[in-house]
Amino acid sequence: MDAFQRIFDRALEVIAAVMMTIVTLIIVAGFMFRWAGHSLVWYDEVASISLCWLTYYGGALAALRGAHIGFPGLVNAMPANWRVAATLFGSAVTIFFFGLLAYMGLQVVQILKGDTLVSIPAVSLQVTQSVIPITSALFVVAELVKLPGLLREARRGPLIDHEVKEALESVGIDATETNPGRAS
Repeated sequence: MDAFQRIFDRALEVIAAVMMTIVTLIIVAGFMFRWAGHSLVWYDEVASISLCWLTYYGGALAALRGAHIGFPGLVNAMPANWRVAATLFGSAVTIFFFGLLAYMGLQVVQILKGDTLVSIPAVSLQVTQSVIPITSALFVVAELVKLPGLLREARRGPLIDHEVKEALESVGIDATETNPGRAS
């Protein structure tokens, strides 16, 4: 599972980096053409769609890394059995939400059949909106990949905020050994 998580993380990282590069190039090109007095007719539409794609794929990467919104303080204050239950409940809600979003995203993509971008009629809206079901499925995979580690941590003791853990590990300190709230 760790190997899959590393590969999945790397793939999402590459996608996010490529999307960031594309968004940057589109914005620079749009600025340069507008500055030269020859605005690109497709700029506004394509730039906004590209930014949405970057946000969705970046969000999936953040979810895999546990860098999204959470309530670790609330979970840390609970007894071990409640921490496990809270972790399972949180993951179940997340999986349900993104599963529903993927399903509804597929419905939207079907409804958009035949519609195209206004500024580039050769590009189908199905392609541009496919980001919703695809990244929703990626969020579900990310949650499922993270779940065993989250449950292990919940059983062991209070969860360490990911930023604190990364900071400790970056200076060579094992964060699991320095957590005073962790049961022996």
